[in-house]
Amino acid sequence: MSEMLVSKKEDIKRIKTHIVGLDEQIQNGIPEGHISLISGASGTMKSSVSFNILYNEVLKNKKNALYISLEQSYSSIINHMINMDYDLTKINLVILKDLSTMNTEIQKMNSHDVGSLILVDIGCIRKEIKEINMNENKSWLNVVKNIVKRIKEKSRLDLFVLDSLSALYVVSKFQNPRIELFFFFEFLRDLNITSFLISESSPTENKKYGEYDEDFLSDAVIYINLATYRRRQIREINIVKMRTTKCNHDIFSLEFRGGEFHAEYGGKNPLL
Repeated sequence: MSEMLVSKKEDIKRIKTHIVGLDEQIQNGIPEGHISLISGASGTMKSSVSFNILYNEVLKNKKNALYISLEQSYSSIINHMINMDYDLTKINLVILKDLSTMNTEIQKMNSHDVGSLILVDIGCIRKEIKEINMNENKSWLNVVKNIVKRIKEKSRLDLFVLDSLSALYVVSKFQNPRIELFFFFEFLRDLNITSFLISESSPTENKKYGEYDEDFLSDAVIYINLATYRRRQIREINIVKMRTTKCNHDIFSLEFRGGEFHAEYGGKNPLL
């Protein structure tokens, strides 16, 4: 599906990051249908930031969202989010750990008049699909694509998080990563889903935010960094790029307090 033309910028629909202090720096959110790369080193709360977006959009705007985890079990994710004071009883949370129950779970989800958050534990599904040929490079990528496509076809799917691209590379072993990634990005664009792809990276002077061409293929790149300040580690966030958006590219401190993420000045001084 091609991007819709608008007659004025106010017609561009946007998805909030629900990070206090950041959305107003990006014209109140990320354009719907964009593919955003959330990049950073381990421990920068990339998964938590992504979950925060889905949770708040489901809760406040009745969106349907899909979170596919290739790294953590569903119980680990849920326990972590409860520890961060997310009240999961306020949303319709669907745990998918068996592909044979997918249609039933989607039907239940469609019976609700509120939004739903579908949490897919690929670890459980990997144990279930004994017959998968791990020597076929695109097997697990196809599993991910088939889950996304089936939910989109049988229900309404607005938001998608893949956690993470780095884990996908480990289990998929692409023969030609750049070409296969290009078609994966086009697959998501054709479905017109606002997507967030998590990438483990520590950009150096070459400013690479992924292992291959993810930063070029993405519509937006959000980078989260760990910095040392007076024997303390602080998280910093900045918008590297975002198409169709007037952005403030300054570096902000990223804090989580009172059940909310906050982006505030206090990190590295912005360039003048």
